[in-house]
Amino acid sequence: MHEFSIVQSLLAQCEEQAKQNSATKITKVVVKIGVLSGVEIDLLKSAFETFKEKTICDEAEFIAHLQPIVVKCNECDQESTLKNYEYICPNCQSPSLQVLDGEDMYLMSLEME
Repeated sequence: MHEFSIVQSLLAQCEEQAKQNSATKITKVVVKIGVLSGVEIDLLKSAFETFKEKTICDEAEFIAHLQPIVVKCNECDQESTLKNYEYICPNCQSPSLQVLDGEDMYLMSLEME
């Protein structure tokens, strides 16, 4: 499961951010996970709960927001959020789309003390 290695990287990022901000504890971790990222939110939450012990995130709440697919049509130039995995512009029905969001995972915010 690559969720475990993702959480280890996430915890390392949290530690680094805490050091840069002279924080001694992180109370909340918020991430955005794209539906096309390949990351399973439930597995990621479970991995976070398992690996956060004895880290600066020991008491942190983990919040994951699922990011839908956002595309821009190369024909009509309209941005849209796809409701399903049909890669067709909802405006002009063109299949020529550029994915703008929904493929990656981002650390969005941390609450620190």
